[in-house]
Amino acid sequence: MPSGTANTLAAFLKDRRTRLDPAAFGFSGRRRTPGLRREEVAQRSNISSTWYTWLEQGRGGAPSADVLNRIATGLMLTEIEREHLFILALGRPPEMRYKPTLGVTPRLQRLLDCFDACPAFIKTATWDVVAWNRAATIVLTDYGKLPVHQRNILRLVFCNPAMRAKQHDWEGMARFLVGAFRVDAARAGAVAEVTELVDELCLKSPEFAKFWKENDVYAPSDGVKQLQHPELGAFAMEYSAFAVDGRPDLGLLVYNPLDDQVKDRIRVLVKRLTKRA
Repeated sequence: MPSGTANTLAAFLKDRRTRLDPAAFGFSGRRRTPGLRREEVAQRSNISSTWYTWLEQGRGGAPSADVLNRIATGLMLTEIEREHLFILALGRPPEMRYKPTLGVTPRLQRLLDCFDACPAFIKTATWDVVAWNRAATIVLTDYGKLPVHQRNILRLVFCNPAMRAKQHDWEGMARFLVGAFRVDAARAGAVAEVTELVDELCLKSPEFAKFWKENDVYAPSDGVKQLQHPELGAFAMEYSAFAVDGRPDLGLLVYNPLDDQVKDRIRVLVKRLTKRA
């Protein structure tokens, strides 16, 4: 590690160590400074006291990812603090550890609802749709009427005939989605978690099995989607994917219809839906 980086890491470790209450961890005795002692952090982290001391002194070289994870546990770091620790020590964030989503906050739902003519939804790393706006209900599908386990983008694309009928180029779109899904799952560290879904779809859909075996990968960030809608007719939408800050398990997808007249018609349909609700 360069000396500047080592010193920054050392300062971060020392600061977090001094914030911990010794009594909360069963450590007693009089202390000249607040927080845990270095040897106590080393004990909690299951690493050498000498090695930890060197890190706080800005020497000893770059620690391994395993050592950093142990120190993060020993110092009771939050996920964002753990990520910062890795960046300081290794110049990169830690490998993603997938955690199932617990849903979205009211703030995220209000953000979705701001898009009055643009379908938008929040999806997990395994592509389950967990929140959506009324424009998505009108243009894409009424997720609220589906059982929770069926609110999965791939299940809808490959197993729902109504969804297939809306697509201008179903095969091209479906092939792209499989490649983008592969990338999303890997980025989120959810490869093991999607195995059951992949096996299920391979059995139910020969097309999915074919696309999955091709091992193609695509950037799931943006593009253009063509739709054949029963009420709105044929139209195109640009779409953009966004990360949800502080929630690596979630992604935001927003569709922007390119025809202003289509947008106006979507607004009318959304108002009708809102009145019925």
